[in-house]
Amino acid sequence: MSQLDIEHAGTDSTASTPRTDIRAVLDGLLAQRVLVLDGAMGTMIQGLELTEQDFRGELEVRGSSQLAGNNELLSLTRPDLIRAIHDQFFEAGADIVETNTFSATTVAQSEYGTEGLARELNLASARVARESADAWTARTPDRPRFVAGAVGPTAKTLSLSPDVNDPGFRAVTFDQV
Repeated sequence: MSQLDIEHAGTDSTASTPRTDIRAVLDGLLAQRVLVLDGAMGTMIQGLELTEQDFRGELEVRGSSQLAGNNELLSLTRPDLIRAIHDQFFEAGADIVETNTFSATTVAQSEYGTEGLARELNLASARVARESADAWTARTPDRPRFVAGAVGPTAKTLSLSPDVNDPGFRAVTFDQV
């Protein structure tokens, strides 16, 4: 990979760089060394010992008595904490951080009554991760940083029926997931 490739990938314009250019940069780096993916976001969040208010922030969520544990909400209510975690991973040597979107699907968010925030959660999480990656790339342009989206499992499954008396029943559809 040429210095020009690295410099181009290492600017704040990485987010607007065509996908093929980013892919070429990643392929070039992977040909040189192993890239390091961040660690467990959920574990880092748990270590902060947050309160209900940290998760709730200024959000007005109807019908939900408790939002604590909905880690994805922190991208809206405490983006400073999520940014700090991304920064810690980059400082520790990560090349790639994952967005704080493990349970940011409408299906998973429905457990908290926040399914209507799924899109906003995903956008905010991507924005926070991208800002961190861009800042670290600007510090060391010869070592570009990247962001990968994260999607975790949900509490509902498409492959099994939750009703033993109706094996064909599914609690959610493929389109909902």
